[in-house]
Amino acid sequence: MNVLLADADRKIIDHVTSTWSLPDVSLFTVSNSTALFNTIEENPIDFAFVDISLLLHKDVDVISFLKSHNPEAEVVILCEQSAAKDAEKALSHGAASYLVKPVEVRTLEDVAKKYLQGLEHSSDYRELQNHLLENLLGNTPEMQKILRLLRKVAPTTSSVLITGESGSGKEFLARIVHRLSKRANEPFVAVNCSAIPENLVESELFGSKKGSFTGATADKKGLFEEANGGTLFLDEIGELSQATQVKLLRFLQSHETRRVGETETRYLDVRIIAATNADLADAMVKKTFREDLYYRLNTFHLSVPPLRDRRSTIPNLVKYFILKFEKEQHKTIHKIDDAAQVALATYNYPGNVRELENIVEHAMVLSENGTIRLEDLPEELTQQPIHPIKDLLPAPKAQHHLSDNRTDSEQTNSEIKAIGYSNPDEIIPLDELEKRHILHALDVCKGNKTEVAERLGISRATLWRKLKDHKIEI
Repeated sequence: MNVLLADADRKIIDHVTSTWSLPDVSLFTVSNSTALFNTIEENPIDFAFVDISLLLHKDVDVISFLKSHNPEAEVVILCEQSAAKDAEKALSHGAASYLVKPVEVRTLEDVAKKYLQGLEHSSDYRELQNHLLENLLGNTPEMQKILRLLRKVAPTTSSVLITGESGSGKEFLARIVHRLSKRANEPFVAVNCSAIPENLVESELFGSKKGSFTGATADKKGLFEEANGGTLFLDEIGELSQATQVKLLRFLQSHETRRVGETETRYLDVRIIAATNADLADAMVKKTFREDLYYRLNTFHLSVPPLRDRRSTIPNLVKYFILKFEKEQHKTIHKIDDAAQVALATYNYPGNVRELENIVEHAMVLSENGTIRLEDLPEELTQQPIHPIKDLLPAPKAQHHLSDNRTDSEQTNSEIKAIGYSNPDEIIPLDELEKRHILHALDVCKGNKTEVAERLGISRATLWRKLKDHKIEI
């Protein structure tokens, strides 16, 4: 990693140079703006400590200049206490943080080391990007579009609005955005706005001063302060009152907040990710949600499809939740019976990913000998409707009537022979007829059970039971 120290005070430069001991780091030092910009142009700088007096050179902002050469680079401002307010403003231009002088060399090394660990952390999450995300979120066109946008948005500080049905994985996506960002080592604070009593929302979010209202027996930090440096996830954002919406809008505009009952303003570096399953466009029409707040939150929009529209992710989500619950339940799952797999793959999941998680937990509690069986699943997955034999017979195809002049009787005889009758007068037991018809479907579909189930108009779980009942082995 290449670290740059820019300070007009040569004594500071010399002191840091003589005592710097961080391994695997090349330290560049400059004491004027011209040398600073030249060093950035000539070297791949990953991290920079820049004195506030050197932030501008010929009206060019050094933070923007550095990031134009290395978008992943971080800048920490060095300043005297008297210039702290100006340093805070630099944060809104892309600086990561600021340090008040005098600063120990050990402190500079610790800050640089933390960033270096962040780089390693990002490398560790490359598999998350390339494998875990693909597997857990799915390969449908809609999810691939979300993944592409997510990877571009995560490293920025922009606000994100995530919409989707309840339980579809909005918080999961928010956590992915946080983990793939430069804030990964900082707090991720999640709050359900609808779960906080209306009279306590402001104090919970922004904090309160002792005595500011009945029950405020001590100074209290709000969730915004708890998330300082990291990400605040506001779920069910549409449930916020108009008064709280105004305060949130003010924060998004200035990054400043005040505790209830205080006059002191605090600058906070917090990224906001909001989520809702409500129709905010309708809420804006009804004047229950502020239009200006919506556009502030909706810098980037991720719309999460329901689980039923991305079924290819279900097997991997099942594995993910099994790993999660194995530790909690002290159980190891070695196998999921085929019938159980079919039921899990074909269920409609009105409760989306959250319901699937509950189903896996339910199944693991009831599982025996490391195997999840069909009977271990909740009843709504196992009690599939049994289709009558007439529903298993193929529907007449329109092209038959267009492509030939056979009579209805001739065509019926042909279809009867196709499913195993030797003549029109023969009567085969329904059970045997069903077996022959399933075998015929398997032959036509070349053993593809998913296609067989679709063409027979039954679920895969039902098909699997019928294969088992008829002792058909594939």
